[in-house]
Amino acid sequence: MRKLFSHGLVVFAGMVSLPVAVTTGTGGAHTQKVPAPDYRQDPRLQSLRTFFEKFGCPAWEYAHVFLEAADDYNLDWRLLPSLSWVESTGGKSAHNNNLFGWNSGRANFSSPAASIHTVGFRLAYSSAYKDKGLDELLKTYNPNAEYAARVKSVMRRIAPTE
Repeated sequence: MRKLFSHGLVVFAGMVSLPVAVTTGTGGAHTQKVPAPDYRQDPRLQSLRTFFEKFGCPAWEYAHVFLEAADDYNLDWRLLPSLSWVESTGGKSAHNNNLFGWNSGRANFSSPAASIHTVGFRLAYSSAYKDKGLDELLKTYNPNAEYAARVKSVMRRIAPTE
């Protein structure tokens, strides 16, 4: 009896802790989905694709992801692509989907898109990077004296200063 009671209690507790769908007045489950941005008409998309395709870089396939991350995290849209160019030639020498040389090249990502969003998030919200101007952010990212100039040069090649 005691075993049956404890088993029943576990089952009941599991059922009570299940998430509940919220219904609207129309009887359907209510979930709010934010539509993915449509970058097809965005001139930045073509600029990124053209830049990466010119050099045969795999990152051209992720041009829209670079834009999503820049918009989501309020970053200059040229920053992440430029970092990927300097660190892995736009994915040509990326290991473990790490387009950015993140964690001294030791970070593993499930996909290039995951690396773009992870690094973008960290640049926007990590105490090491947030609230810094571009030069200061790049100095933190890589303290090499020429690094910031290299990244900013690539940014200008992608598109003139905005």
